[in-house]
Amino acid sequence: MATYLEFIQQNEERDGVRFSWNVWPSSRLEATRMVVPLACLLTPLKERPDLPPVQYEPVLCSRPTCKAILNPLCQVDYRAKLWACNFCFQRNQFPPAYAGISEVNQPAELMPQFSTIEYVIQRGPQSPLIFLYVVDTCLEDDDLQALKESLQMSLSLLPPDALVGLITFGRMVQVHELSCEGISKSYVFRGTKDLTAKQIQDMLGLTKPAMSMQQARPAQPQEHPFVSSRFLQPVHKIDMNLTDLLGELQKDPWPVTQGKRPLRSTGVALSIAVGLLEGTFPNTGARIMLFTGGPPTQGPGMVVGDELKVPIRSWHDIEKDNARFMKKATKHYEMLANRAATNGHCIDIYACALDQTGLLEMKCCTNLTGGYMVMGDSFNTFLFKQTFQRIFSKDFNGDFRMAFGATLEVKTSRELKIAGAIGPCVSLNVKGPCVSENELGVGGTSQWKICGLDPTSTVGIYFEVVNQHNAPIPQGGRGAIQFVTHYQHSSTQRRIRVTTIARNWADAQSQLKHIEAAFDQEAAAVLMARLGVFRAESEEGPDVLRWLDRQLIRLFMFHLRRSPFLQVFNNSPDESSYYRHHFARQDLTQSLIMIQPILYSYSFHGPPEPVLLDSSSILADRILLMDTFFQIVIYLGETIAQWRKAGYQDMPEYENFKHLLQAPLDDAQEILQARFPMPRYINTEHGGSQARFLLSKVNPSQTHNSLYAWGQETGAPILTDDVSLQVFMDHLKKLAVSSAS
Repeated sequence: MATYLEFIQQNEERDGVRFSWNVWPSSRLEATRMVVPLACLLTPLKERPDLPPVQYEPVLCSRPTCKAILNPLCQVDYRAKLWACNFCFQRNQFPPAYAGISEVNQPAELMPQFSTIEYVIQRGPQSPLIFLYVVDTCLEDDDLQALKESLQMSLSLLPPDALVGLITFGRMVQVHELSCEGISKSYVFRGTKDLTAKQIQDMLGLTKPAMSMQQARPAQPQEHPFVSSRFLQPVHKIDMNLTDLLGELQKDPWPVTQGKRPLRSTGVALSIAVGLLEGTFPNTGARIMLFTGGPPTQGPGMVVGDELKVPIRSWHDIEKDNARFMKKATKHYEMLANRAATNGHCIDIYACALDQTGLLEMKCCTNLTGGYMVMGDSFNTFLFKQTFQRIFSKDFNGDFRMAFGATLEVKTSRELKIAGAIGPCVSLNVKGPCVSENELGVGGTSQWKICGLDPTSTVGIYFEVVNQHNAPIPQGGRGAIQFVTHYQHSSTQRRIRVTTIARNWADAQSQLKHIEAAFDQEAAAVLMARLGVFRAESEEGPDVLRWLDRQLIRLFMFHLRRSPFLQVFNNSPDESSYYRHHFARQDLTQSLIMIQPILYSYSFHGPPEPVLLDSSSILADRILLMDTFFQIVIYLGETIAQWRKAGYQDMPEYENFKHLLQAPLDDAQEILQARFPMPRYINTEHGGSQARFLLSKVNPSQTHNSLYAWGQETGAPILTDDVSLQVFMDHLKKLAVSSAS
């Protein structure tokens, strides 16, 4: 038997699943005593180059309330050609196509190595990929120029039959007609008036005339009823025209007087984009890509007025209830996000500005639809250009790494119920026998909609053991869970990916050591952190910290408490929304880096090595590389910085010093190449102003208060009143043994 660690890794590689507990407590009472809930991190579309999709449809259980998919855990009678469902125990006939099966001739879905399998659905119309660009024109000239070049570049990366559309907005909103006549036409909407979906469709002429239905001639069978929309055209037809149109985009012509912000109608532009896609391609995969360079300042969804002397809301204003536009704007964007999610359309937000742009109010647009959120200082930075290009990166088959309009369905065996999910999803409100009344995250359903998925999108799914204490599960019993993801692949095929897993039940009284040994503390840390961040979105900060303190006494929690996911101090509301957005969708490894950044040390004493995230690691003769997911920081110790200043690296006899300086740069490049969104790259040295990025993350084991008490001069003292891990642990020990707790 392999160790549990190997078992956990093997399962993650094969099925993209990590459970907090890999042996399950067999009764509700025992499960609640274990504090950390039974939950898993699921990466539905984990890349598996060794898993070619099968070209037939899955076999379903015939019981209407179950409909589980045939899997390796089912019992099969090869002679009678029957299989028993492992969730509801219904006996089912195999369809005629399976007449030739036997013990030696099994279909793929019954082989144990295919606990995850992908089916391609052949029937039904194939719909093209749709990209609708919504572009802010209230930008500085060089920003607008850079954005136009990025958009023109993206056209060359799209598949030729993808449909594209363009909406630009400033004070007014323009929907551009993309036809081939060489005349550019656009429909202009006022930026102050909100329109219903029906009004937008009427004005754009998207509603079908009622007359044509009664005419005598037989209707032509159409591939897709609305392909002829003038606003969404295939790339290969209008490539030249759209490139020219983007090239000619001008800065918003309305004059902006001094001391005012430009009038920006983001709320109406998004509303029109959602309405346009609702009317033309409902229930089809589509991306609305919003590029904005500042906050919405007029019309529905405005976040701040146009007076520059009134700053945009801060956390302080929100606590004092001074953010007068916040609730109304959030409501507007939530309504749009829910409408888009219903139709399987995802919304991306690319916000590049030095001040806040209203991500706090708009975050639901990306969080509910599985869209991307990218935040930068300017469209004219390498950071934005690279990140935007990576969205169109291809996988090993040459397909886009994106999937659309997915639904995730979870089925469980009788002893389990589903409490909820946390991730870029919305509930489909599908009730059923396996749905728990106690909700964790988005609950009350066994199905969720995820409009935009990529190979790293990860959802946390929380379960509840409902088996009663007095009804023991027979020895050797196993609980099973099936995850079924229906989605539109970027090659426009409909696909279904099915993952079926089983774990052993154990009685916590007699087999506690088994349950303990199979605890996956990394997965548990991330799952609990997701719960904490989910609560932080809706509750006050101190309450969430108190909840965490009651739940977990672990090292990682010290860093989670200090992280930007729970601490809003020194972060704007937009930044907090941005960090939380990424935390709720990244996979386990990336989430752990976000909670507790990684610190590597480079020195002459040996090869690069990971060191503690502690101020004692900051030594004069070391170079440190810190990866926080959002930033990559290279920090030169005092001596090394002096040597570099003296130019030793250019002298032939100090070749090894030159290599030492280069090593962290190469490693940083490797991380920068692979990560999405691209992290901010910071190269600093002892005493440099940007050293603050490193100093704010490490555990301040030596501060200006405690330095002389230690009696030894190692590491760098940090000027902070923050509590160090040592003090934190001392407090926890006192609390743990005090009678009040």
